[in-house]
Amino acid sequence: MASGMASRASNNTLPPPERDFTEISMASIPAFRVPPVVGRVVARLPQLPPTLALVGALNLALGRILPKDDLEPLTGKRLQLDVTDAGLSLRFTLSARGFRPRFDRQKADLTLRAATRDYLALALREEDADTLFFSRRLIMEGDTDIGLLVKNTLDAVDWDALIAAAKPATVLARFKTPRLSTPTT
Repeated sequence: MASGMASRASNNTLPPPERDFTEISMASIPAFRVPPVVGRVVARLPQLPPTLALVGALNLALGRILPKDDLEPLTGKRLQLDVTDAGLSLRFTLSARGFRPRFDRQKADLTLRAATRDYLALALREEDADTLFFSRRLIMEGDTDIGLLVKNTLDAVDWDALIAAAKPATVLARFKTPRLSTPTT
């Protein structure tokens, strides 16, 4: 009886504290691939929604995290990001007003190809572009000058500042709550 009560008491412990976003982002990404059947299905779906998500994120970062002046040579260039295992092919360009999706079928000036896991490893700084490139896990086709510009821009991003800016408390602090005032007579 006492042992049953002790086990019930130990089950009433508090849940583990929530992990900080920085702890999650710095964790090692396990080796995985999107199942081929999922990639084949996604490849048949419209690519516009994920492209809009990508250009939206890039536009939020443009001028804050991505230096706009440094990216000026990309203006008007046709860019393509292929996520090989997920069946995604995201076509976009940089215009004077920011990144926008491309609707043409012309050959891209620069195409980057990698698996989902490799893009995540690159974004979370678990691996750098050179390592992925020389191990043939990141394929660059097209204008090498543009590819080098993209690589150097990614290397220059202050990811710690990006992670800090993405914390919910930081985002919420940007919004000021209106104060209710009482009318004076």
